[in-house]
Amino acid sequence: MSSASAGAPSTSTADPSVLAAQQLFLDSLVGKSPRTVATYASALRRWNEHLRERKAKPELLATSEIGEEALEAFQRWLIRSYGRDDRATITTYVAGVRAFFRFLSRRHMLNGETSFEAIQEQARAGMGRASYRSPRVDSRLANVVLYVKSVPLPDPTRFPAAYLEVLRDRAIILTLFSTGMRREEASRLDRADLDDGWNSQAIIRGKGDRERVVFFSEEALEALRAYFNARNDSYAPAFIRHDRARGRVRGRGANYRLSPLSIWKTVKKISLLADVPATTHDFRHAKATVLLNQGAKLSEVQDILGHASPETTKKIYAHYEVQHLRDAFDRYSLSAEEMAERHVRRRDQR
Repeated sequence: MSSASAGAPSTSTADPSVLAAQQLFLDSLVGKSPRTVATYASALRRWNEHLRERKAKPELLATSEIGEEALEAFQRWLIRSYGRDDRATITTYVAGVRAFFRFLSRRHMLNGETSFEAIQEQARAGMGRASYRSPRVDSRLANVVLYVKSVPLPDPTRFPAAYLEVLRDRAIILTLFSTGMRREEASRLDRADLDDGWNSQAIIRGKGDRERVVFFSEEALEALRAYFNARNDSYAPAFIRHDRARGRVRGRGANYRLSPLSIWKTVKKISLLADVPATTHDFRHAKATVLLNQGAKLSEVQDILGHASPETTKKIYAHYEVQHLRDAFDRYSLSAEEMAERHVRRRDQR
């Protein structure tokens, strides 16, 4: 951000404010999927939060005041907020804000001394090479599941909200552990998708608004049924809020639906109580790791996880592919002595 952007409002009358430009940008995404628009909007909200921490108000800051270091500064803020290991979150938010800067460049809303290429290059240099680190699954992750299953249920007559929250959190953890779903997918899950917990598989819309099938264990279904029965409502979302601040119901409980961030916070809360550091994505990696260790093929794991390309699965779990090749190498290779023995045997059989 330029020195002028630290807090003083713009003196320019020709350039829109950052906030107004963001609305123009979101309006231009009419051809994109609703999920993409929502992701970009979320990224811009994080950037606005970053700006306000720097005493720069998006509603007053002009787009011409955006400096070449803007995206790099946002990246550093994200790293401090989420940690360097959470590359998926950081990359998603950076991509959304980068798309916004590209839009500003195309519409000539940046100042003449600031180019989109320079913004992008500074951010790339600041972040360094984003090689994907193979996931490391904490062997204690199962303890999070065991913990949530052991939590005693509060008295439903005295503490109805707490009773429902314990059942809900148990159903969330078991669903993530069983299916390997993303937190966004769990958030969007409806009761009808799995017939109120009586259908062991569901068709959902995953990343990129692509349809895929997810499979539930019987234990996860039991937890879901217990939660739905205790709710005793006809609200559509599978996972909802139960706090007093949720307000009046609208659209069959659409306004009660837990957000992806709420799903993430639930996992963080339970994992902290279980004394095992974990995120929603750790359950996803754990599902893939178990499947691969038990003999599933990479192509099968690709379909189960909902990766659009097999290259994504190979990139993340490359060490398993290498081990598979090593096993084949050891199983089918022959020593010189064995080759010579086979040659003699074939010659004698003629």
